[in-house]
Amino acid sequence: MKIGSVELADRLFLAPLAGLTDSPFRRIARQHGASLVFTELISVEGIVRDNRKTMELLKFCDDERPLGMQIFGSNPVRMGEAAKIVTEQGPDLIDINMGCCVQKVCSSGSGAALLRDPIQVNAVAQAVVKNTHLPVTAKIRLGWDDDSRNYRDVVKSLEDAGVSMISVHGRTRAQKYTGTADWEAISEIAALSRLPVAGNGDIADHADALRRLETSGCAAVMIGRGALGNPWIFSGRTPDVEELIAQILAHCDLMSRWYGEYGHVLMRKHLAKYIHGKRNAAAIRGSLVRVNTRQDVIDIMEILREGEMHSGGIDMPSGAS
Repeated sequence: MKIGSVELADRLFLAPLAGLTDSPFRRIARQHGASLVFTELISVEGIVRDNRKTMELLKFCDDERPLGMQIFGSNPVRMGEAAKIVTEQGPDLIDINMGCCVQKVCSSGSGAALLRDPIQVNAVAQAVVKNTHLPVTAKIRLGWDDDSRNYRDVVKSLEDAGVSMISVHGRTRAQKYTGTADWEAISEIAALSRLPVAGNGDIADHADALRRLETSGCAAVMIGRGALGNPWIFSGRTPDVEELIAQILAHCDLMSRWYGEYGHVLMRKHLAKYIHGKRNAAAIRGSLVRVNTRQDVIDIMEILREGEMHSGGIDMPSGAS
């Protein structure tokens, strides 16, 4: 498929996840078959003010391509300024976050709060489109709550603004991540929109992703939480315990090269996902908060190996995105 001028080899994408889809994880997802990856959401206010921590989030490697940088904000002027700066960083596309349900983001009128006003949606999207030569995409939810599922109006506003793709999480902001994703509504959007649509929500495994591609009419499926600890979700492979351990250690090494020694501490949250549902997981979980070095990870892997060898196999974790 194509998004504007960007050609993609497949139709399974890695969704942006705050604090998780950093450069190391994006590289891993690409290695396992994700055809497009996104940065976590990045504040346009931090970008235009040249905030050091914010600008760090814009860094990436060529082996992450094709890469979308996701930005969030509510002021069209600031969004346009940020779009120019982001374009200079050289990503393959710019994505506008219109779906984040976190209070800190919504209280500024950004993220899912934009869905309350399709006119503002159009103004924000237009500002980004006019200030970059890159394809622009937008990630939305179905609406603010069940009383304002105004996704038809929002989609029309985005189309009129000139975006190249819309990705849809099949919940309202009020739902956050509770309940189930409404794939009937996602399918409706895919049918009514003249743009490619990527569906997102409750993709637990590779078979789920393929089924949604086949039945929803979406051009692509975006996987978020289901990919954590299970990058094999993009390929459908089931690793044995040695491959799992090798991947965890490779991830650990990427983290330490990207962040320095502190990368081992940041690895804790990923380790929790990798071991979820595994034999001996309860015994290992208590050790995660003490991981500070690569040797700490190796020691945990020995416990994992022992448990999985005794269980006679390995089941990948199920999740939802």
